[in-house]
Amino acid sequence: MMLAPKAEQRIGRGLGWLAGALALCGGAVLLGMASVVVISVVGRALGWAGLGPVTGDFELVEMGCAIAVFAFLPWCQMRRAHVTVDLVSHALGPRPHAGLGCLGDMMLTLCSGVILWRFWLGFTEKFPHGSEAFRARLGMGQAPWFPETTYELQIPVWIPFGLALIGAGLFFVVCLYSVWRSLNWTLAGREPGA
Repeated sequence: MMLAPKAEQRIGRGLGWLAGALALCGGAVLLGMASVVVISVVGRALGWAGLGPVTGDFELVEMGCAIAVFAFLPWCQMRRAHVTVDLVSHALGPRPHAGLGCLGDMMLTLCSGVILWRFWLGFTEKFPHGSEAFRARLGMGQAPWFPETTYELQIPVWIPFGLALIGAGLFFVVCLYSVWRSLNWTLAGREPGA
């Protein structure tokens, strides 16, 4: 007996598409950050020719890498590609192995929920917009007195926080789905391909 297997597969396809699209966006951001580093290094090396480093390169790379990491997490969870140590669980048999995978997915869902919660709180501290009623309805608290920005480029900090929050939110949703999926695998008695 499985829990709504057709719905689980249909939702899984949709979430897989969203996670894949977000991972591609994260890859594009990472390629952009690599390009910034290359241009900055070449500019430093060719200082004699009147070139120089990219202003705020370290700020851009820092923000871009954080955004990319959270863009990759949902895809990694959909593919079950996180690092696992299953030396013993394979020896227990297919059903206990699937059950331990389900337990791991539950723990990761708890962790992703805490990450999402803390990211939301961090975002609300940085986001300077919205009326008091709007902010109260979303549990955002009082708006900051002044928008926090990066040092060199003066980029508002809430922008990368918000972009990473999208990845953290999808990561949590995918983790919830993965518990459902692995519970069905446990009820079926084995994981696919195991």
